[in-house]
Amino acid sequence: MTWETIRKNAAPRVAPNLADYDRARLAFTWAQARASLAGLPGGGGPNIAYEAVDRHLAASQGGKAALRCIARDGSVSTVTYAELARRTARFAQVLRSLGVGRGDRVFTLLGRRPELFTAVLGTLKNTSVLAALSPALRPGPVVQRLRLGDARVLVTSRALYRRKVADHQAALPGLAHVLIVGPGAEELPGSLSYDALMADTPDRFITPPTAPEDAALLHFTSGTTGEPKGVLHVHGAVIAHDATAATALDLRPDDVYWCTADAGSVTGMSYGVIAPLARGATLVVDEDDRGEDDLGGILAGQRVSVWYTDPRSVRTLMRATGRRGQRARTDSYDLSALRFLASAGEPLTPEAVVWGRDVLGLPVHDNWSQTETGCIMIANLAACEIRPGSMGRPLPGVEAAVLELGEDGRARLADGRVTVLENPDIEGELALRPGWPSMFRGYLHDTARYAAAFADGWYLTGDIVRRDKDGWYWFVGRADDVITSAGRLIGPFEVESALTGHPSVAEAGVIGRPDPAAGSVVKAFVSVRPGVQPTPALERELLAFVRRRLGPAVAPREIAFERDLPRTHSGTVLRRLLRARELGLPSGDLSTLEGSA
Repeated sequence: MTWETIRKNAAPRVAPNLADYDRARLAFTWAQARASLAGLPGGGGPNIAYEAVDRHLAASQGGKAALRCIARDGSVSTVTYAELARRTARFAQVLRSLGVGRGDRVFTLLGRRPELFTAVLGTLKNTSVLAALSPALRPGPVVQRLRLGDARVLVTSRALYRRKVADHQAALPGLAHVLIVGPGAEELPGSLSYDALMADTPDRFITPPTAPEDAALLHFTSGTTGEPKGVLHVHGAVIAHDATAATALDLRPDDVYWCTADAGSVTGMSYGVIAPLARGATLVVDEDDRGEDDLGGILAGQRVSVWYTDPRSVRTLMRATGRRGQRARTDSYDLSALRFLASAGEPLTPEAVVWGRDVLGLPVHDNWSQTETGCIMIANLAACEIRPGSMGRPLPGVEAAVLELGEDGRARLADGRVTVLENPDIEGELALRPGWPSMFRGYLHDTARYAAAFADGWYLTGDIVRRDKDGWYWFVGRADDVITSAGRLIGPFEVESALTGHPSVAEAGVIGRPDPAAGSVVKAFVSVRPGVQPTPALERELLAFVRRRLGPAVAPREIAFERDLPRTHSGTVLRRLLRARELGLPSGDLSTLEGSA
């Protein structure tokens, strides 16, 4: 039985045949996935932009909607695959006219808007390297990334340029061109009007030959422990983007797809730009971050069939639609078109998975990836049982293992060798066998760090997990986040999941507080739901609630209530910042905090 047969036969809430699933995994090869793409005409290698756009024109799909764009005023416009091909060819020609060529770094600093897609894919057509930055980044980290990434071109808006870059231009001598999208370029000395350049440039461009190993994408990690790392990916990564969107997201060409991730993240680029277009789907592009009412409104109004979002948005919809057994509040949203719902960015609590099943009638599918992996590696699939709280199982083409831990909390190395844990339910470091197409090819300007990420034929992820007897993986925490208390390893996510299972808790963040007897004890920071008062009585209730669920050795010793927990722009709780506050230490790089101050 093939993987495609399993996907077509998949039905929610129907017990899967795991033997068929495992046979399909073993039969899958990346060569098969490569064969489903076209390659450049004339026998050329894969080019991300060609596979995402122009390939569909050759298949007579140019009139199909590629982008369905929701403007800030609520109006909706459509960009077809043929129009997107013309726009991206025009932008590639603009870059070529500016002397920007193969390997030159082009940065975008834009929100979700059609010009972002044009700049991203036009850059890749031109064989330049694309780096997308989130508008939520503060000015210092924006300039830091432009400098570290050797930016030659920046595509942004007048407002973002003024707030984030203008005062620091002198620190960027290599930035040759600033292209301003929309009005206002004439007010900024030295900048160019994106609109004027596009209007004056023909829409004909022949993509130069690209090889699978040609550099294409530059992503930056969050930089929460120092300077951000620049992570390099290649054009061959599109093979994994396309294949994993089919398997992990069940994404099909007839789907209306909405990904809420910021294009400045690997999820937002791989699955918010490249994968849905490579699959030939119609992608909803929302220019605003929507509140509680608009999430349901967009899902219903645009008849979204596949929604890929983050736990924060899931929690927002949970508050808008009610908890278990309260289906009535979904009546104002016609979500009948929605057939697949997935989450990324941070682990999904079991409560959210159960809520999706009980309230929406759809389970929320969690998965696991990293900036370095470039695509989803482990996922809960439409064809398989959902185990709430689990990352899922490795995707076809992915070999994963759990490695024995050393005293430093990372994989134990003995003469360069690692020990693979065969027995289930033992915590260790997640490792992946290299060879998938979107595996990162280096850290920018740091070959030593790249070499240190591999040992004994494995990529070491730095994430601590356990694998159950059936092969489902369960996230424990980042090696840096895991709490050692009285000789026991405690994953903060396990405690956070238990806390958010209480009806009064909206969100939770957990750290280890130093303790002279135990080494560390668990402390939780909790934000409560609207209308709930954070009282000493509630603290005692929560402590007892988690003790009953996890036992006294794992439950928090104390709880602090906070109105808003510090988060990255992708919604992940900044435990490092919570630890710094607790210990009175410098908080370090706050580059990933939301806001533009």
